[in-house]
Amino acid sequence: MSRRIGLGIGYIMFGSPAAMMNHWVLITMLCYTASWAGYVAFLATSRREAGRAATLLLGLGLVAHYLALVERSRGAHTVPYNDLYGSLSLFAWLLAATYLGLEFFHRQRSVGAFVLPVVLIGMFFSGTGPAVPETPAPPGGPLLALHITMNVLGYAAFALSFVLSLIYLVQNQLLRRHRLQSIVWRFPALETLERMSRSGVVVGLLSLFVGIAFGLMWFHRIYGRYWNGDPKESITLVILAVYAGYLWIGRTAAWRGARASALCVVNFVFVLFSYSIVNLYLSSFHRFF
Repeated sequence: MSRRIGLGIGYIMFGSPAAMMNHWVLITMLCYTASWAGYVAFLATSRREAGRAATLLLGLGLVAHYLALVERSRGAHTVPYNDLYGSLSLFAWLLAATYLGLEFFHRQRSVGAFVLPVVLIGMFFSGTGPAVPETPAPPGGPLLALHITMNVLGYAAFALSFVLSLIYLVQNQLLRRHRLQSIVWRFPALETLERMSRSGVVVGLLSLFVGIAFGLMWFHRIYGRYWNGDPKESITLVILAVYAGYLWIGRTAAWRGARASALCVVNFVFVLFSYSIVNLYLSSFHRFF
């Protein structure tokens, strides 16, 4: 009853679900942008107040972003990631959530200034499309929803590891060339960046593995078999293999450090290929996830 009252109030205030979604998207963009400014200020000044404000604004942005996804789903009468734009929005939300989790786990805010631009880019492109998907959703249910969500979470975690590995490589080069500026000393230590990147890969692998399991169960329930032979399935197995290889050889003395970070950067090319070329041009079954 209270949910119906809340939806009725929202309809009176903002009109259609699309208008409500646009309202929450605007709030989300403002929170994410202000959070990015706070992280930049923290990186430049090391003031704890700026870092705490940035984290708080990121949390508020995540809440507003979630409400925008809910309104998109309500307006389309389907999952909010049934098209490219909804998928990008979910990707941005999960990337921001994954970063916030790693920030609390490793107690490091210095890389937020580099992660938030990726989130903002995803949000920007997700807002360029229609509020309601133009294609109908496939037969779904909880298994399909969990399959898609966990897979996109895996991609988001790999994207975060990609950003962290790039920071590692740049900082390592600056240190080796003795081009030390005051801002470099505010970055996390190289060992911390490597641990954060490895944590992101672990989250990505677990999410992708669980997502694949849900997908196999859903496909078997609908079609009576587990494997479809779709190119998306093959590239997903490749992604699992290359990131599992990163975790394995990244702990060896010969590959630890810059080599492992470079490998993590290269591995992300497979993720981009899967999320773009495979989804848009090669896969006949997987569209945007």
